[in-house]
Amino acid sequence: MSRRPKPTDSEADLLREQQQFLVSGDPASVNVVRRPDKRRGEAGGRGGGKGENGDTQRDIITIADLPDELPALTPAPPKKSCFKANHVRFKEEDAEERMDKHDTHISAVLARIVERDTSSTPVALPVFTGTAFPKVMQHLETDSELPVYSAAGKKSIFARQIAAQRLKEAKTPLYNASELGGQIPEPKGLSPSPEIAGLSSASAPRLVSGQGLGGSDCSAETLRIHLENKAKLQTMSKAEILQEQKKLLSQLDPRLVEFVRSQKAHNIKPSASSSVKHPQDDGDRKECLSENVFTQSESDSSLASGRQQTPLEVEMEKEKEGEEERKHLAPPPPMTEEELPIKPQKEWVHMDKVELEKLEWTRDLPAPRRKGTMKAIQARFDFTGTFIPPSEDLPTCLGLHHHGHEPELAGYSLQELFLLSRSQVIPQRCLAFNTLANILTKARAGEYSSVLRGSVMSTLLDAGLLFLLRFALDDSVEGVMSAAMHALRALLVSAEDEECMDSTFSWFRGLASFPLMPTAQDEEDEEDEGLEESIKETAKEKEERKTDHDVARQDVVKGLLRMKLLPRLRYILEVVRPTPRVVQDVLEVLTRIARHSSSSATQVLDCPRLMEVVMSEFLPTSWTMPSLPLPQSVYGLPLARAMKLLRILATSGRHACARLLNSLGVRERLSRLLSPDPTELLLEQTEALLITTEAYRLWAVAASYGQACNEYIDLYPILVKALQSVHRALSPADPLLPLQIQRVLALLSLLTQVTQTAGCHQELQVDMIISQVSESPPPPPVSWGHVTGLQASMLGHLKGFVTSLDNPVQRESSLTLIPAYLVYLEAYYHHLSRQNCFKPVETLHELELVLSDVLLPLLSHSAVQNLMKNLKICSVACNLQSSHSVPETSPSLPGLGCTRWRDRPGLAAPGSPFPLFTALSLLLDTLTSIHKGLSRKFSGLLLSEYVISYLRGCSQALPSLSQTTTWLLHHEHHLLYLLLRLTHRLVPSEPEVAKHTSLYHGVALVLLPWLLPGNEYLAHELLATVIFSKDFISEGGSGGPEAIELAELKLHEESQQASSQSLRTIGALLREAYIQLPSIRACFLTHLAHLELSVLTSRDVHLGRNPWINSQLLPEPSSPILPIDWLFLPLVNLYERMGVSDGGGLQVEELPQGALQAVIHCFQWLLLLEVWREDSLKVILPVAKLARLSCVFLCSSDLFMERPVQRLAWALLRLLTRPAKLETLDLNVPVPGLTSFQDLYSALLAQYESVSFGDHLFGCLVLLPLQRKYSTTMRLAVFGEHVGMLRSLGVSLKQLFIPIERFTSPPEDSLPLLQLYFNSLVTGTLRCCWCPVLYVVALCHVNSFIFSQDAAEQEIEAARCRMLRKIYYLTDEALKNHLLLFRLPQQHLELGFDTYEQLPPIRAKHLANVLGTQCSSNGKGD
Repeated sequence: MSRRPKPTDSEADLLREQQQFLVSGDPASVNVVRRPDKRRGEAGGRGGGKGENGDTQRDIITIADLPDELPALTPAPPKKSCFKANHVRFKEEDAEERMDKHDTHISAVLARIVERDTSSTPVALPVFTGTAFPKVMQHLETDSELPVYSAAGKKSIFARQIAAQRLKEAKTPLYNASELGGQIPEPKGLSPSPEIAGLSSASAPRLVSGQGLGGSDCSAETLRIHLENKAKLQTMSKAEILQEQKKLLSQLDPRLVEFVRSQKAHNIKPSASSSVKHPQDDGDRKECLSENVFTQSESDSSLASGRQQTPLEVEMEKEKEGEEERKHLAPPPPMTEEELPIKPQKEWVHMDKVELEKLEWTRDLPAPRRKGTMKAIQARFDFTGTFIPPSEDLPTCLGLHHHGHEPELAGYSLQELFLLSRSQVIPQRCLAFNTLANILTKARAGEYSSVLRGSVMSTLLDAGLLFLLRFALDDSVEGVMSAAMHALRALLVSAEDEECMDSTFSWFRGLASFPLMPTAQDEEDEEDEGLEESIKETAKEKEERKTDHDVARQDVVKGLLRMKLLPRLRYILEVVRPTPRVVQDVLEVLTRIARHSSSSATQVLDCPRLMEVVMSEFLPTSWTMPSLPLPQSVYGLPLARAMKLLRILATSGRHACARLLNSLGVRERLSRLLSPDPTELLLEQTEALLITTEAYRLWAVAASYGQACNEYIDLYPILVKALQSVHRALSPADPLLPLQIQRVLALLSLLTQVTQTAGCHQELQVDMIISQVSESPPPPPVSWGHVTGLQASMLGHLKGFVTSLDNPVQRESSLTLIPAYLVYLEAYYHHLSRQNCFKPVETLHELELVLSDVLLPLLSHSAVQNLMKNLKICSVACNLQSSHSVPETSPSLPGLGCTRWRDRPGLAAPGSPFPLFTALSLLLDTLTSIHKGLSRKFSGLLLSEYVISYLRGCSQALPSLSQTTTWLLHHEHHLLYLLLRLTHRLVPSEPEVAKHTSLYHGVALVLLPWLLPGNEYLAHELLATVIFSKDFISEGGSGGPEAIELAELKLHEESQQASSQSLRTIGALLREAYIQLPSIRACFLTHLAHLELSVLTSRDVHLGRNPWINSQLLPEPSSPILPIDWLFLPLVNLYERMGVSDGGGLQVEELPQGALQAVIHCFQWLLLLEVWREDSLKVILPVAKLARLSCVFLCSSDLFMERPVQRLAWALLRLLTRPAKLETLDLNVPVPGLTSFQDLYSALLAQYESVSFGDHLFGCLVLLPLQRKYSTTMRLAVFGEHVGMLRSLGVSLKQLFIPIERFTSPPEDSLPLLQLYFNSLVTGTLRCCWCPVLYVVALCHVNSFIFSQDAAEQEIEAARCRMLRKIYYLTDEALKNHLLLFRLPQQHLELGFDTYEQLPPIRAKHLANVLGTQCSSNGKGD
């Protein structure tokens, strides 16, 4: 084979290669045949002569390697076209022919290349004329040829020339009818019909010109069609027009819709001449314009909402203002020299000829859009963050119009602010960050919720605001850094949330708080599936593998810590030493980071030199009095926000608090700040009160761990002096009275915590003596003797404040302070009863005096009664669905949602009754535990109509948790628990209170699955005292079971049906369950034993055992303590312990010890609640109840056959399938802990086939999901995969407690299922003696299908005929008669259905038509 020539070969090389090729004799790969030149008279032929037949050949190039014919079964490479979706296709068109037509293989092109024959094509020479080629277009000529009404349109000279030429030639109309004012030019040689001739003033189609229609009267035909459309539109209502418009928009291509709208927008600009020429059409065109604007704007807004929109958009009102919209759409008139703001002078260079087009930018801005525009546009804000409506016309001197997009609108969009923040001009960057800070502040306050669509914070975070601010903090320009710090503070910190939490510090358990971190989301990592536990990545490794963006998207604070924010803040404080505002912003950001979690607080403490800078610069031990009220620098002055930062860090745990006290010198700061009076601190008075208040709070947090007690002993005289001067400090005329009240509350909180710590001294001392090696903490330095002297002063102050309630001036401050005194007295008396110095007789007498002199007058006071009226109004539990304006939050940056908490009713509002009644209930609970005889004296509190109404509202509430409600619900749960504790003491001895036991029990059942982490002790106490108490289930001891038996007997007599034994014994089951309540309680407490450690930790906090408390930071509120379906807990635990596999088999053969008794107790408890507390179980979905009940059949092969389980399960299943319950049973609703109900049902079918032995109870459960309203998949599973179970599914129609009509109506429409029904009947798999219920169901559906007269597809009709023929020729006469003569299902009959005596005439005729023979009229239907 010859080699290919190379570029480097010379001519000699090519000649040598040619010689070698000729010598070798190889055939040429390409043959070239020259085509003869006919003009020279040459004859055609191969090789320049004639061919074999003497005909002339064309020049043909052939390639030897490619065949002449197309290769078979060689598909062309796949092609994709963006225009494919727009091509018109017909159903009858053959796809193969279309493919052959368009997708020709490349071999068909390269195999035979034929040159086109142009020998007979005539050649036309150019025509010689006297004009130039091409023709020169004159400006004046063009303007003169155009009609006058085209001057308004902005077109180029060339376009106007072409338009004038078309108008002369009358090929197509230049303007549509709307632009010509209704005049339609008549084509030459056409005489319009009378109908068309009268249309000179009528509107014509704007988009359709008639070009392309066959015939010569295309314009007339177009107008005739338009008239028909317009007449039809006039007969339709506006709603019908809008409905048809939406239907069209959903069917048309969006690009086509946009094109039509662009044409409409162009055509609705009428010229001045047309409006003058045809004034009679103004009304019609105005009405049409207004309607078009409304329609266009409405569809525009619908399309805009469907698109993804990054910027925020404004929801404009929908009003019909056609004239305003037309003025806005119309282009502005050309500029004149009179409109120039500065008149050009002749001596100006190059201004001898004024070009007005280039000076358009100097004219005034167009008017802002009116509300009638109805278009979604970008939101714009001024420099203070205020939203500017698009219709507001502001002067340009405000500096709000310096943007290119939409220049007529004032303000800046978020996108423009982001762009401005990256400007090279420093003031612009500062302005952008300050504006973003103002926007974030107003967004947190919820000011944009009513005017903007979407969330500002989420939009900014998604756009990368966090990274923008973090980069700006590294800016070398202090102004930019300061502005970015201010914006970061606005993003992270909510001032109202902080104020609200500070106001509740003195409440019961007000020191504790939840971590402000996003809810943990379980992320499924597909990479770890199937790997062993030792190989899988840990959570820490997965966290390290994430990028900064991923971390910040899930948790903003964690993302900032990942981006080294803390070292940067330390550098700003230590090196930059910024202005006071920036210092305050840094301290607030650090406080928010410390609130995030205990790990974040630890990182703040561990950051090198950060806390040292804070302590030395902003909490010094000595300072000088600032010369100005607002000093230029706060360095060297104590700051309240720095002290608050220390308090939040101490809240995270006792170890962090110990580090602050021992390593950072907080003890010295406390002594330095609290020893002198606030007026002697050499600080501005407001700052002095704030910092002393925060110092007391920090000390209270330390005392809650049993720390900083030596300082109490050292500063005891100062604390007593401050306590004695409370009444002097609370002067109504003092402008700083709110700050004075907060300082007193912080002092009372400190004394309360010190008293609780001192109460544990004796117990710890005994433990240390008895056990030398003990895990108990060491006894605190303060003992009970150090705090006994405070009680008299506290009680005297409390009496004074109760008396001052009569003074309207002092009433508000007294109501604020009284709860803190009540909390202190509770702590004192609670620990007093555990001391060696406790004297019962004296203490009981003292308690009677406290009750008669203080508590009863307080309860009966009118101010307290007025507060009691607000219990339900201020409740969070009763108003979860209230429509308060929700502030903007982001899932990655949660908050408490305390926007405007002072101005609206709420649990933490200034007029809230919750702090007072919680403290009062707490003290009453402690007093009655010491003195039992005091219980009956406060029964009026529980019998108050306002308390009863509040409890009734709570019993009907649905437990729901969110980031903004958990903290408030935490406090409300304390009040509900304490009220239930009081009722538990009063119910046995007070008949009036006992009348409401069902209400109290319902509240307890709702509260239990609502309790949040940290309240495990409350849950344990409710289970041990109220939930399973016989006193709260009074129906069991007052004839409840007997009433149920009488109701069942009456139902039996009315229905005249033989009920099963299980239904007749429901009263006996209830009676037995009521007797077993103590055992039931022990069973549930045993299954909650895994919460023992959490219960002990929670108990220490609630009982004030301070030395055992490790942290005041509550666990993360990801979910309540108990699941909402805790009633099924023994069943679910048993199911999990047995290890049920996917196939239904058991991994454990034997049941655990006590499993049978646990199941019985669980069923007894469920039966009690279903009968007597049905309303309390409405939070559990019916499908969830059914799924949990199925566990008893899946967890063992014979547990469900036990006699007690059978009796209870029959009763429960009947209660769950009552007619009202069946209507609400939806098997498609997701069930917690279950992938889908169909998977559970498959496991039930497999278990039934394996171990049921035809059990009727199990069979009823299997039949329940086969009702007609549920999914066909489950019926297909029974008659397809598990058809063998039909042999043992022997539930009779009388045992079935569900009406048979629910299985047979409406008729089945699934052809595969109908065929399975028919096959199971014909083959004998389904028989009446084996499976009576499904036999009737199959008969009913097959009979309805074969005799249905409804029109159906050909496949279904053929299936009907086949079934009918096969039935007719069946040899089993009984089955044949059942299938043909079936009439209606009758549950009370022996067979379960009745039949016709003979086939009805219609069915007989149909059978005859199918068989093709005359059907005789006998009883068999032959």
